[in-house]
Amino acid sequence: MSQEKVKTYTAEFRESAVKLANESDKPIAQTARELGVNENTLHTWINKYSRPMAQDKTVRTDDHLY
Repeated sequence: MSQEKVKTYTAEFRESAVKLANESDKPIAQTARELGVNENTLHTWINKYSRPMAQDKTVRTDDHLY
């Protein structure tokens, strides 16, 4: 039983892959193949990088004191 080495990608590569997938007219599956990335991995990156950054919705102020 052979162990496959897990590929790691830099944040820059992931971000540029997402940008390419979003801006391209090609299907995501084709873009993933061209980049040498698993299609599901690219979908995961798209979901992660396309989502707005979570904002802390609880903001505490002293406005009620004035």
